[in-house]
Amino acid sequence: MDAIKLMTKDMLRDNPHKFDVGDTVKVHVRIKEGERQRIQIFEGTVIAKKHGGVSETFTVRRTSYGVGVERVFPVNSPNVERVEIVRRGRVRRAKLYYLRDRVGKAARVKSKVNR
Repeated sequence: MDAIKLMTKDMLRDNPHKFDVGDTVKVHVRIKEGERQRIQIFEGTVIAKKHGGVSETFTVRRTSYGVGVERVFPVNSPNVERVEIVRRGRVRRAKLYYLRDRVGKAARVKSKVNR
């Protein structure tokens, strides 16, 4: 965490990802395994965005084999290759922590209709 606070403004992303809470996204994460590197995709619903500026983070939740999995990603991390928006969600809350208690179709978020 200290490394994030040591970042300066010139280290921030030039084009921050444009997504909101409730959107379903694919996060392309760079994974290091020894000498090798690969890209792993984590797809899920954005349930929270926190802080701002250098230490901004977002939380993505998905269900994997019946178990809820959440990962927190720093927006300005060099390990986050890109964030791809699968679909926009229509929500009325800033944090969607209530989705943790829901199972199956009840855990879905309504789609936003573009007009």
